[in-house]
Amino acid sequence: MKNFKKVTTALLLAVCTTLFFSCKKKDDVKPMTPSETLASTFWLTTDAKNNKGEKVALTDANVVNFVGFAYFKADGTFTMYNLDDSPKMHGDWTVPADGKTRTIVAKDANGAVLFTRVVDITVLTKMEFTYRVYPNAADKTVYFDIIHTPTTHAEPKK
Repeated sequence: MKNFKKVTTALLLAVCTTLFFSCKKKDDVKPMTPSETLASTFWLTTDAKNNKGEKVALTDANVVNFVGFAYFKADGTFTMYNLDDSPKMHGDWTVPADGKTRTIVAKDANGAVLFTRVVDITVLTKMEFTYRVYPNAADKTVYFDIIHTPTTHAEPKK
C-alpha cells in the first residue's frame, strides 16, 4: 500500500507539472502580426476560385500570372518564381497592421520600379494566404481569389 501511494503521488505530480508547463507555453506565445505571418513560411499557389466560389484552373488566363512560389522575407523584400523555378519577379512588400492588404513593388535588376500591386487579403494564417484580384478594377463583382498554402520548396538560387 505504501508503494501504491508513492506511485500515485509521483504520477499525479507528473501530470500536474505537464499541465502547468503546457499552459505556461501557450500564455508565453506572442501572436504574430500579419507581416510576420506572411514572412513565416514559403508559399505555393495551390488553388483559385472565382466570385461564385467555383474552382478555377491555375492555367486559366485570369489567374495564371499569379501562380508560383512566393518568398516574403522579414526585411520587406520578396522573390517569386514560376512553377518551373524560373524567376518571376522580386522587389519590396508590405502588409499593414490590420492585415487587410498586401502591396508589392516589383523592381528590375537595377532596382527601378516596374509596377506596384495592392491586393485585398481575404485569408492570412500560417496555413493559408489568399488574396483577391479583379480583372477590371472598376468592377468589384467579378474577382478571383488566389489561394496559397505553405510549401517546403526551397527558394531557387538566382
